[in-house]
Amino acid sequence: MAAVVALLDDLFFRARVQETARHAGITVEFVSTPEALAERARQASARLYLIDLNARGNPLDAIARLRTQDSHTPVVGFLAHVQGELAERARSAGCSVVLPRSQFTRELPGLLQRLQERNLP
Repeated sequence: MAAVVALLDDLFFRARVQETARHAGITVEFVSTPEALAERARQASARLYLIDLNARGNPLDAIARLRTQDSHTPVVGFLAHVQGELAERARSAGCSVVLPRSQFTRELPGLLQRLQERNLP
């Protein structure tokens, strides 16, 4: 089971997240569609979900469905800094934290390090 499941369909950004996770010693499982995220969550719980709020499909619906299955695991959404309305909708759908993509990139190493310090797989 991966400690982190990420809904992310941008291949370049995916590589960046994967490399950051590798350095932190954290396993990330990537899914490309909201449907795949829902299926993955049905199979087993992760310790953290990362959601690209601009992913294809309907990431907000995926977050809402995820919350019906798992109301405790943190969900971190990220988006372009100018998408304030989308950020509010993501929070309403169940995102624990919503960050602009640049801030997400800066904070990801620390976030993953905290997971590692809690002895998560």
